[in-house]
Amino acid sequence: MPVASPGGFMTPLRQKGVALLIVLWVLLLITISTGAYTLMARMDQLEAHTVISGTRARLAAEAGLNLAVLALRDPDESTRWVPDGRTYSLLFEDVLVELQVTDERGKIDINSADEETLLRLLSGNGMAEENAAYLAAAILDWADSDEIERANGAELAAYESYGLGVGPGNRPFIMIEELLQVLGMPFDLFKIIEPGITVFSEKGVPDPAYAPKEALLAIEGVTEEDALNFIAERQSEDATDGVGPSLPNGQVAMARGRGLTYSVVAKATLPNGVWDQIEATIRLGASQDGRPFKILRWREGFHH
Repeated sequence: MPVASPGGFMTPLRQKGVALLIVLWVLLLITISTGAYTLMARMDQLEAHTVISGTRARLAAEAGLNLAVLALRDPDESTRWVPDGRTYSLLFEDVLVELQVTDERGKIDINSADEETLLRLLSGNGMAEENAAYLAAAILDWADSDEIERANGAELAAYESYGLGVGPGNRPFIMIEELLQVLGMPFDLFKIIEPGITVFSEKGVPDPAYAPKEALLAIEGVTEEDALNFIAERQSEDATDGVGPSLPNGQVAMARGRGLTYSVVAKATLPNGVWDQIEATIRLGASQDGRPFKILRWREGFHH
């Protein structure tokens, strides 16, 4: 059978083969385009679902913060939450909300602590005692108003000798993160002691009724094991039982009235596993925006 006519034109059979090939190519392109569109639509759907889940978790965490404030203001002592860092769990619709509240009186105010307390805080949380002595003095030099360098301390000349363009603040700390500007403060150590320090309590020593482990280690004679056992015993006690557990030095954990300033950690987890968390330091009392509390410190962005 001839494949082309004498004039060079394709036969009907050859024309049908080319047409079939074109149709197959068109079908392939349509299939690829449809698959790409379906994939993009699926990805958009998943992204939208993640955003919606994250937003829902974030709003549930904020709702948990408001519920914590309500629980702290409960006039009934038998149901009022104990702000010693214990975890309270509740279901908000189908979202698990976990809340931890710590009275700031249980933390060490870095603007009020003396050198010995700072030394025990640093060494008790893992810093070599010799280095802790230098850092404790440097912290006090950073916050005092003069340029007189104390023994083992650090004023402007010391910062300049290390090639730093900025020296000590020579004023009280405004936020605990400013500790990272103190000469010799390791970031890893700051993250360890962060739960036990504040700038809001004006308490140079922690109140053991509310103190986290990191702050308890700044009390003379308290080891990590002592602190953990003490917290476990304290959190097993009912708030109305009266005398609480005691530290090795004989100090007893007794709640002394209601505080005004609290740190709240609120974590919300959805049934699909998506969660978000906020951390806030609040002071009870009406704010300008009509809330029953004022926000002093806020951290967010824990969405997973």
